[in-house]
Amino acid sequence: QVQLVESGGGLVQAGDSLRLSCAMSARTFSNYALAWFRQAPGREREFVVAISGDGSRTGYADSVKGRFTISRDSSKYTVYLQMNSLKPEDTAIYYCAADWRGSVDTYSSSRLQYEYWGQGTQVTVSS
Repeated sequence: QVQLVESGGGLVQAGDSLRLSCAMSARTFSNYALAWFRQAPGREREFVVAISGDGSRTGYADSVKGRFTISRDSSKYTVYLQMNSLKPEDTAIYYCAADWRGSVDTYSSSRLQYEYWGQGTQVTVSS
């Protein structure tokens, strides 16, 4: 059973930065594409960013391009989300997700593909 544990959320002001972390229990780390999704109150969970198992490919939602950066550290079995220039509309619960893939250089932006999820971490951006 794969476990994902997020950390790093909090309350910040517009324009500030935050870095989220997600530690993964699986040791076959490179076989998993990793992603961040978010869910604001009253809204569906939406894709934010994903990274392939080997880290060679990434994909971003248009709303966060140029502001957010995903990275992964295989030595620590951890994926990071660096969020800069935060806006009030970024306020949501952020979830880390993992998807086992046969090809280490692919990822999906569909939440239906991801088998494992973390418990979520709250990010609140005040104006």
